[in-house]
Amino acid sequence: MPVAKGVYIIYTVRPGDTLYSIAERFGSEVQLIEQTNAIYPPFTDPGLIYPGQVLLIPETGIGQRDQIFYIVNPGDSLYTIGLRFSATPDILVGMNPQITNADVIYADVPLEVPAFIYSVEAGDSLFIISRKLGVPMNDIIQANAHRPAFSGDLLYQGYELIVPLPSSRNILIRVPLPGSMIVPGQALEGIARVFEATIYYQLFDENGVSVISEKVITTSQGAPMFGMFSEAMQFDQTPTTNAGQLWVYARSAVDGRMIDLVQVKVYFEV
Repeated sequence: MPVAKGVYIIYTVRPGDTLYSIAERFGSEVQLIEQTNAIYPPFTDPGLIYPGQVLLIPETGIGQRDQIFYIVNPGDSLYTIGLRFSATPDILVGMNPQITNADVIYADVPLEVPAFIYSVEAGDSLFIISRKLGVPMNDIIQANAHRPAFSGDLLYQGYELIVPLPSSRNILIRVPLPGSMIVPGQALEGIARVFEATIYYQLFDENGVSVISEKVITTSQGAPMFGMFSEAMQFDQTPTTNAGQLWVYARSAVDGRMIDLVQVKVYFEV
């Protein structure tokens, strides 16, 4: 799957900004920002940006972790930022432990957000990408609102799309990414805020075959804190189709029912 690696920053252009000043501020390069956001003909004049546009800025460097940061704008709240990335304020707090008061965030502060970068392939459309990744089309549109050259009707090869990661109020899955090809030993990673630090997962193919029956993971800490989890998944059955769903969830402390379900579309080698 064509995923762009590295650290990216989502920044809203302000009066007086230039591509040079933005590149200097965030440790990037003007040419990289132009390429990432299609700031060139026939989409626009070279280097032309406007206040209110949203730019995706790749940091330069080697060996960086894959992370997406959003630069807080005046008037933003965790609720409005969460809406853009189809996530709850709770998940944003879990990803950003430096937040001590969910009702108070400050402009110009970088917050990690639940998203990854998908590089458009030849023949892709938003509908095709949505089906391929199992991510609602409206969620992708929302995450890319106000970006230069972004259109819900036409995408070009190489354009880098912001795609929200799957999450519920209390669980976020970082790995595997939606649309990933997975094999036995595949890592399952994320964060969760759950009772007694316990989450569960299962893996199904499209025929309903239980490729992995229900398994338990213990997170690094329990509610009310978010804890990290990591597991190497081992298959119980061989998949019978080339696609399936990974389910990660908690169970109610009251009646044991499944809650906080997060689903990720995945593919198999068959």
